[in-house]
Amino acid sequence: MTATKRLGAPESKTRVLLLDAAERLLLRYGYAAVTSRRVAAEARLKPQLIHYYFLTMDDLFLEVYRRRAEQGIERFATAIEVHRSLRTVWRFGTDLRWAAFNIELVALANHRKAIRDEIARYARRFREMQLDAITAILEDLGVPPDICPPIVVLLAMTGVTQVMALETALGVTTGHRETMDFVDGWIDKGERDLGAEQERRRDSADVPTPMAFRAGAVSEEGSS
Repeated sequence: MTATKRLGAPESKTRVLLLDAAERLLLRYGYAAVTSRRVAAEARLKPQLIHYYFLTMDDLFLEVYRRRAEQGIERFATAIEVHRSLRTVWRFGTDLRWAAFNIELVALANHRKAIRDEIARYARRFREMQLDAITAILEDLGVPPDICPPIVVLLAMTGVTQVMALETALGVTTGHRETMDFVDGWIDKGERDLGAEQERRRDSADVPTPMAFRAGAVSEEGSS
């Protein structure tokens, strides 16, 4: 992967203004509207500054994407640390606020190999994080991987949320609420049932068996 070339300081306030402006244009009008002149006008800066901080527009797009991708990864890690559950994974995936952002970047990636490679790199990294989380969650719930493979659970959840994200960006939401409610209910029931089963097993393990009672009685008789 080729590193993005920058001339201006990464922490520069001007650079942040340019990234913010490019992101707003991307969300409002699509990637085709993100030109150096329009970004500069949106940021109320001189057009020359675009190429002071980013040698090419691809460099600008890459930084816009990386910034949001890193924020998403940090948010997911924090959410899982606070509450490690299937609901957390599901809810994170159904946050559709950035659906349009992702769709525009993927569309642009069809024409820009560097951007496509970077999106794929972050996608693989994020999938590994999700898979680790779901594997641990199912283990917590006592679900054997041969009965319910973590990767299958992940892809099923991801597939549903990605379809809804794509459709939401197009203004199509038919069936989305019903799907959300169904999966929410399924997770609720599954976690309740598994929790009850775990509790039952713990209770069973704590109750002495008849043989244990008999052995205890024999021991007491022998000591008297």
